[in-house]
Amino acid sequence: MNPDVHEEAQMVVETNSGDLFENATDAAVNTVKETTETFMSWVKSWCNWGTLFHLVGVVLIILAIYVAYKIAVRAVKKVPEEKFSMHKSALITRTLKYVYYFFLIMYVLDLFGVKVSAIWGAAGVAGVAIAFAAQTSVSNIISGIFIVAEKTMKIGDLITVGSETGIVDAIGLLSVQIHTLDNQLIRIPNSTIINSNMVNTSYFPKRRMCIGVSVSYDTDMNEALETLQKVPGLCEKVLKDPSPAAWFDKFDESGINLTLAVWFNSADFIQTKNEVFIGIKKVFDDAKIEIPYNKLDVKFLGTDTGDTKVVSAKATVKPTVKRAAKKPAVKKVAVKPAAKKVAKE
Repeated sequence: MNPDVHEEAQMVVETNSGDLFENATDAAVNTVKETTETFMSWVKSWCNWGTLFHLVGVVLIILAIYVAYKIAVRAVKKVPEEKFSMHKSALITRTLKYVYYFFLIMYVLDLFGVKVSAIWGAAGVAGVAIAFAAQTSVSNIISGIFIVAEKTMKIGDLITVGSETGIVDAIGLLSVQIHTLDNQLIRIPNSTIINSNMVNTSYFPKRRMCIGVSVSYDTDMNEALETLQKVPGLCEKVLKDPSPAAWFDKFDESGINLTLAVWFNSADFIQTKNEVFIGIKKVFDDAKIEIPYNKLDVKFLGTDTGDTKVVSAKATVKPTVKRAAKKPAVKKVAVKPAAKKVAKE
């Protein structure tokens, strides 16, 4: 190749490369300038009295919504417990919180020009899809509404669901939280409570306790019944209205069973039970009435009868006699051949 032609080609390439770099640089600078001008024009459009008043109005509206939410929450909390139970108050407060956030988000979206109608349409379609995907959660929410409507429990009640027993700490839309008597947290889904038998021990302010006790068959039945009826008078936590009751329950294998039924305030369960047990033991001891219990009598047979002695002796001695008879026989067989050999010599 001609050197002059090669140099001309190289100069053309370098020239084109320089032009491309300059063009790219100019384009980038122009883009930055346009973006900066657009941003500054947007800032200038907002930096006026009308925009400022509009912004202040938005802040005031948001503040007003927040104040209304707080006033509503305080009003619900101040309602007496006779009208609103603790769990209902907590549920209403939580609902107000969700409504507050919902309207706040809708207002902000509308402020920025977002079409709320389109969001409602999309929310409807999404709601159907979510309902199919989260059937368990929807079932728990519906069950939670039924639990609140039925008023079968409140915070602080002692309930039993299946094999779980505990005190209610919170009642939510999805589950009920309880803590057991040994202070363990258990979360029970609302649908489980609706679909199973729930026992609320603390639902009524008064409860009845039935305690059984047995007396010996040698005891006078009238005296035993009268003695048992003295127990409620010794117990401070036992209520007089409704009045206590005592009755015979069953002729059992080891004694006659009686039942004492007393009424007490639900909060005094442990104290009442201890007082009744102590009272039963005291009145029976004072009346010298025996409470039967299982006894084990051991009798030694053969101590006075000769036949029994002989049988036990035979059973014990027979193996010893047999072993003693075998040993000499073995010795005799071993000794006889040795004696014959000595005689021949």
